Order: sequence, then structure tokens, then C-alpha cells
Amino acid sequence: MENIDKYVGKIVDMLIAFGPKLIGALLVLIIGLWVAKIVTKSVYKIMEKRNVDPSLRPFLRSLLSALFKTLIIISALGLVGIEMTSFIAILGAAGLAVGLALSGTLQNLAGGVMILIFKPFKVGDVIEAQGFIGSVYEIQIFSTILKTPDNKVIILPNGGLSNSSMVNYSNQDKRRVDLTFGVAYGTETEKVKAIIFNLLKSDGRVLEDPKAAVVLSQLADSSVNFTVRAWVVSADYWDVLFSINEKVYEAFNKEGINIPFPQMQVHIAK
Repeated sequence: MENIDKYVGKIVDMLIAFGPKLIGALLVLIIGLWVAKIVTKSVYKIMEKRNVDPSLRPFLRSLLSALFKTLIIISALGLVGIEMTSFIAILGAAGLAVGLALSGTLQNLAGGVMILIFKPFKVGDVIEAQGFIGSVYEIQIFSTILKTPDNKVIILPNGGLSNSSMVNYSNQDKRRVDLTFGVAYGTETEKVKAIIFNLLKSDGRVLEDPKAAVVLSQLADSSVNFTVRAWVVSADYWDVLFSINEKVYEAFNKEGINIPFPQMQVHIAK
């Protein structure tokens, strides 16, 4: 019984000594995290109202949240009585080990910072990178999220994205629509050009400057190929591409212009 009383007495003494500190640390942790969440949301709303670049908002929100949480945890540990100098030294050593183990993750972090600084693309741009094409939905700390035209979500690591080749289809306000149409040998070239030019002029989305071009580009095995180059506003690119294809096909049928398909003639010698 005496031993039990001693242990109970020690526990009571420890609770009296460390209880207030432990409760204070828990209160700092709970209230601090709650306040940090509210402040982070408030800062994000302020960024929205002040039209801060949409590419920066998620990054700054994540960075601010991580900073607040780190400071709150360190403050709570300090209240408990843990020596912060030793803790920071241990944290530094652990950070070095984790950094070596997560070199790929740190590369993605550095890539995200480079993307946000140099801005090779922004939220809403259509890009092609690492074999994928899609609209940039969000730029996060470690990765960039794309949405494809058929609504698939693609997550690309920022490390590879910042160090590899990329095509930004939205960077310029104008794009050139390139089309090729094949007609049968013997077709009047001027007639073909006139039909295509008339279709381009009748489409208000095709820009007058730079001027559209229709040229005979190739004498292929089974067709005479005409290349069409028309300039449009970037947002109209796909609509014009599909529309001109359909209109040229209908116009050729109406004018009796034959669109050949690959075929081979075999002569048998006796």
C-alpha cells in the first residue's frame, strides 16, 4: 500500500507541476489551429477580392497554412517545457535526412516556385506537356492539375513540368489554322482556290490580318493537295477548324470536285 501511495503521490505531483502547462499547450494548439484556419481563409478571400493571380492563390494559401501550423506547434512545445534549441537542432537533423529521402518532392517544390515566378503558363491556359494536353485547373506547391476536354483530371509533378519542353496554346491571342485538302488530278486549281477563299471570307471568325493563304502544296500519289492557312482568335481555333472542314467537303460535293482516296492500278503484262 505504501508503494502505491508513493506512485499516486508522484503522479499527483507531476500533474500539479505539468498539468497547467499541458492544458495551456493543448489550448494554444487547438485555438491556434482554429485561428490559423480562419486567417488563411480570410487571406485567400482578400486575394480573390484584389484579383491576385489565380495561379498564386493556392500556393500562397498552402504556404501560409504550413507556416502557421509550424509556429503553433513550436509554441505549444515551448509551453510544455521542451528546450527549443535542442528541438530545433533535432528538427534540423531530421529535416536533412527527410530532405535526402524526399529529393524528388523537394524538386517538385522548387519546380512549383519556378513556375509561379516565371509564369510559363497560368490557370485557364491550354498546354501540352509530358504527353498530355489540357486546361490548367490549379497550380499547387508540388503539382499542377490539368483538365482534358473530356473532363479527365491529370496531375503533373512540377519538377518535371518546369524542366521539360511544353507547348502553351493560350499564350498568344491569335492562332493559325492549318488544313490540307486533296483533290483528284485534272481538277482546276484556280477553281479549288476560289471555293476555299470564298468560304474563308464568308466566315467572320477568320481574321483579315494576317491574310489567309491557299496554296498547292503537294503532288501526292493519288491527289493534288492544297494547304490552307487561316488566322483566328485563339478561342475560336477548334470551332473554325471543324467548321471549315465541313464546309469545304460540302462545297466540293456541290461543285463536283472529287476527293480521291488512295488506290493502286496494276497492269498485268502478257
